[in-house]
Amino acid sequence: MFKNKQFIFFVVGSWNTFFGYFSALLIYHFTHSFLHILLIGIINNILSISMSFVTYKYFVFKTTDHWLREYFRSYIVYGVISLIAICILWIGVDYFKMKFWIIQGLIIPVAIVLSYIGHNRFTFKNKKYE
Repeated sequence: MFKNKQFIFFVVGSWNTFFGYFSALLIYHFTHSFLHILLIGIINNILSISMSFVTYKYFVFKTTDHWLREYFRSYIVYGVISLIAICILWIGVDYFKMKFWIIQGLIIPVAIVLSYIGHNRFTFKNKKYE
């Protein structure tokens, strides 16, 4: 059961989602009185992407490639996913008049699939095992 890479990706991704959400809440709680929301968002994104990178590298893809190269590639994957998610949000809300939270919910599975494909084929392409 724990040898299935997609299952491990789901478990690790669930942890990463939980971590990203609650780290954002904590950072906001302790810094909103003196940091702008954009800076809080940047700090949390760096922290969350770093956590995701480490957990995917060591628990899911188990690569031996240089970590800094893979770390920068993970930012490219997350950047592409963010652009796609923003476009879907914009089209869904402005053109289809859907509620934000519904579109956001629809984006999550799309982001999961794109994240797996992007990390599997680009970020961690020098994998030890299949």
